[in-house]
Amino acid sequence: MTRILQNVVFPFDRDPDLLPLYADPETWSVIDEEPVRVSNRAHLGNILGRNSARIVSGRRVSLGTYFNAFPASYWQHWTSVRQVRLTVRTSGPATLLVYRSNGSGIRQRIDTREVAGESVTSFDLSLTEYSDGGWIWFDVVADEKHAILEGAEWTTEQEPARTGKASLGITTYNKPDYCVDTLRALAASPDALELVDRIFLVDQGTQPVSDQDGYDEVAAQLGDTLQLIRQGNLGGSGGFARSMHETLQRPESDFVQLLDDDVRLEPESLRRSIVFGQYATTAVLVGGHMFDLLDRPKLHGWAEVVDEDPFMWRNLYQEEMPHDFGAANLRQSPLLHMRMDADYNGWWMCLIPLEAIREVGLALPAFIKWDDAEFCLRAGRAGFSTVSLPGVALWHVSWINKDDTIDWQAYFHARNRIVAGLLHSGAPHGGRLIKHSQRVDLKHLMMMQYYPVALRAKALRDVLSGPDHMRRTLATAMPEARKLAAGFPETVVHRDPTAVLHSRHGRQVFKRAKLHDFDSPTGLRLRLFTFRTLLSHWLRTPAPENVAQPEVEFGKGDAHWWRVPLFDSALVSTADGSGKNIYTRDRAQYRRMLAESVRLHRKLKRNWPKLAEQYRDALPELVSDESWRATFEEQA
Repeated sequence: MTRILQNVVFPFDRDPDLLPLYADPETWSVIDEEPVRVSNRAHLGNILGRNSARIVSGRRVSLGTYFNAFPASYWQHWTSVRQVRLTVRTSGPATLLVYRSNGSGIRQRIDTREVAGESVTSFDLSLTEYSDGGWIWFDVVADEKHAILEGAEWTTEQEPARTGKASLGITTYNKPDYCVDTLRALAASPDALELVDRIFLVDQGTQPVSDQDGYDEVAAQLGDTLQLIRQGNLGGSGGFARSMHETLQRPESDFVQLLDDDVRLEPESLRRSIVFGQYATTAVLVGGHMFDLLDRPKLHGWAEVVDEDPFMWRNLYQEEMPHDFGAANLRQSPLLHMRMDADYNGWWMCLIPLEAIREVGLALPAFIKWDDAEFCLRAGRAGFSTVSLPGVALWHVSWINKDDTIDWQAYFHARNRIVAGLLHSGAPHGGRLIKHSQRVDLKHLMMMQYYPVALRAKALRDVLSGPDHMRRTLATAMPEARKLAAGFPETVVHRDPTAVLHSRHGRQVFKRAKLHDFDSPTGLRLRLFTFRTLLSHWLRTPAPENVAQPEVEFGKGDAHWWRVPLFDSALVSTADGSGKNIYTRDRAQYRRMLAESVRLHRKLKRNWPKLAEQYRDALPELVSDESWRATFEEQA
C-alpha cells in the first residue's frame, strides 16, 4: 500500500512574506559569504492552488524550501524507512532536477528528467546517506512555454510501526477568534483530518469560543470530531493535561497533538507530524517549529535544549536564531541541513504518544512555563526522545513584544524552573541554578523592578514549602500573583492619550559609540559595577525631585540592567510600545527584598537534597491521571 509521507503544498494565504517558505522562484547569489537576492521573480499569481503552481517560460522554481524539501536525515535516523518515492505531476514542457544535501549543506544533483505534455514522473530515492543531516528536493525549469506543477508527494510502500490516529488538544484562554480560524483550517484539510480522531477544544476563558462568530458553522462541518470542553482556568498545563486525559479514553488514538490557541496552523504540518510519529522506530515526541506570527518568514528555533548546570532552556545554536527565510533560503543556510537533536519542544505544537503518557504521567501542575520542558525531560529519561521535525511548524505570537519576566508570569518562571531542576538536575545542589536565580533578583532590584522580586520571593517560599503546594494552588496562584501587583506602582502602564509623560532630563542618549554599543560590563568590571551599585542603592536615598518626576527616559531596547541603575528613577517604554512604566528607587523596599532574597536562596541551597527527594517522590502522584481527574471534577 502506498502511503504519503509528505505532500508538496503552497500557502492558503496570499501573503508574499510566506512564499519563501514554500517555493523559491528567485535567483540567488553570494556576496561576501552572504546570500542576496539579485532578481526577484516571486509572483503570488503563479500559485494556482493548494498543490499547484505555474512556472513561467524560461524560469526556474526550486522546491528546496522549508515546507517542501524532504528532511531525509530525520527520516533515516528516527524511522526504518530506507526507500522513498518522489512523484511529480506536471503539464507542459519542463525539466525536473532532483537534488540532495549533506549535513554541511553541500548540494549534489541526484537525477534529471525532461518532460512534456501531461506527465507523471517518479524518482526512487534511498535514505542511506543522511546520518549527519541533509534534505532532498526538486527544481522545475520551464521550457519555451509555461509549465504547471500539478502536484507532488513523497511516498513509501513500507507499513508504519503504529497505525492509530491522533487526538488534538487545543487549550485556550480568551482567544476565540484564533481558535475558530484554526478549526476552519482543519475543516478545509480533509487529508489532515483523516488522521485525527478527536479535537478537544479546552476553553478556560471568560470569552467562550462557542460565542465567537463562525463557531457554529465550523462546528457543524467538523461534527462529532470536535468536542468543546469548558473548565476553570488551570493554565496551559491544566488545559493540556485535560486533553491528555481525554485522549487516554480514546481507543483509536495513539497520540495526542497539543496546539496553542494564538497560532496559525499549516495543516500539512499536522499531517506530517502524525505520519512521522506512526513511522518512528520507537515511540517519540514529534515537535513543531515556531514561526513568528507577526514576521512570518522568521523561525525562532530549530531545536531546544536544557543546559544541565545552570538548568536553563535555550535554542541550539542560539546565536544563529531566529532565522529569517526572507533573507536566506534553505539552500543558502548550511546550518539548517544539520540534523539537530532536541531535549524538548514547546507545546505550541507537540505530538505525544499515549504510551509515553501511560508510562510517565500527564503534565506537571505548573499552570504555565516549564511544563513542556519538564514533561519532555521526564519522557526522555523513560526512553521517549523528542524530535523537532523540520517541515512541521506553525505561526505563533513571539515573545518580542512581551514583558513576561517582569509581570505576573515572573512567579511561574522562577518557581517552575526550580521545581524542574529539583526533579531533573543531576548537578550538586542544582549547580549554578541557585546562583543564577539570585543574580536575576539582583538585576531586578538594581533596575527598580520590585514586583517581579516579590513574585520570585513568593515562588521560593512556595518551593520550600514542599510539592503539595503545586496541586493545591493550581487554580489560585495566577490570581494571587496578579493581585500582588497592586502594591507596586511600577506595574502601572501609563497610556493616557491626554497626558504626555516627560522625564526631568529627557531621553537618555548614549552618544559615544563605546557607551552605546559596548558599555555592558564584563569580568572584573562587572563585579565592581555590581558591588558599587548594590552598595549605593543600600546607602543612598533618591533625590526628592527624582521621586516626584522620572529622572531620565529609556526606550525599551536601551533599558539595560547596567544603565537604569545609574539613576534614581526612569521612564521606560513597554515591550509592545503601548505605554510607559515609571521605575523609582525605594531604599527601604530594596533593603528588605535584598535581605530576603539572600536568605531564601541560602535556605534553598541548604535544603536542596532534601527538597529534591521530596519532589521526586511526589512526582508520580502530581502527574497521575487520577490526580488530574480529581482536579477536573473540582473545576466542573
